[in-house]
Amino acid sequence: MDPTTGPEVSGPSTKDCDRAMRTLLNIIWFLFGGLWLALGYALAGVIFCILIVTIPLGVASFRMASYTLWPFGRAVVPTIVRACAGSVLLNLGWIVLAGWWLALGHLTTAVAQALTIVGIPLAIANLKLIPVSLVPFGKEIVDARLVPAGQRPLHAIV
Repeated sequence: MDPTTGPEVSGPSTKDCDRAMRTLLNIIWFLFGGLWLALGYALAGVIFCILIVTIPLGVASFRMASYTLWPFGRAVVPTIVRACAGSVLLNLGWIVLAGWWLALGHLTTAVAQALTIVGIPLAIANLKLIPVSLVPFGKEIVDARLVPAGQRPLHAIV
């Protein structure tokens, strides 16, 4: 049998390999930083929801907790409705009350993860989460595969 015209060897598709790699990175992320970061966001969300005025900040905090728990394969895109003055005010309140220390948590976790070779992709992902942890309003988190072809995500951890 001629090796150039023999039967094709079927293996896993690129899509399957990508899915497996995202799942593996998400599991490693969860174990080595994601759980603690998500708990920090959840704690901030609970504190914000205690006060009626800061409930929108609490909702954003829970949304970010979900994203930091399992980030690979997801992207941050601008909301369909353009950011308005309300988003700007909420982002300012967020930065003052929680954003700066959550971003600091991402930075310190990234430094710790970058000390190992296995942790370098996780450290890069942590650094990519800093901008959205500072200003989460006016953005939404979607599956990276669902981002329209013409739209470029603001942040994507693929």
